[in-house]
Amino acid sequence: MKSFHLSGKEYIELNKLLKITGSVDSGGVAKMMINDGLVLVNGEIELRIRRKLRVNDVVGYKNQNIKIEQ
Repeated sequence: MKSFHLSGKEYIELNKLLKITGSVDSGGVAKMMINDGLVLVNGEIELRIRRKLRVNDVVGYKNQNIKIEQ
């Protein structure tokens, strides 16, 4: 499982997390993957592109998990 540190922020949006972590090549691809129901947040399909992710949320995409940490 990968970790992503918020670095003083309260949250990060789902599409931005996928792009920043290199899970997708671009923000456009992130939007398509989310719209297609291929991204999980805390084990459930997430269709909101700008879902606010906070500490302890876990994002699943293509057999990898990213945990949001402080």
